[in-house]
Amino acid sequence: MYFISVCYRQPEDQAAFDKYYAEIHTPLVLKIPKLVTIATGKCVSLSKKEAPFYMVANLYFETAADLEEALRSPEMQAAGADVANFASGGVVQYWQEENVIFERN
Repeated sequence: MYFISVCYRQPEDQAAFDKYYAEIHTPLVLKIPKLVTIATGKCVSLSKKEAPFYMVANLYFETAADLEEALRSPEMQAAGADVANFASGGVVQYWQEENVIFERN
């Protein structure tokens, strides 16, 4: 499995971020071709420092070719352009291949 991680830094207004993400941004992301799964999570620090990210979104694809096709798509371009409309804290984005080292059954 391959995935893109979008790490959202702390927004100026968390409630406004959450509302926009759920109502406007997510429908754009769901149009991305070859997208298999989208998973999000709010970040909680394990130390006394604040987590560097407010939320991380992972967009999963079956193959590297599927991910590359998605990256070139107009739907991905539209979703990427929309980030500036709500991510006031900025983002860090990357992709990777998932390698499961251990899985408990």
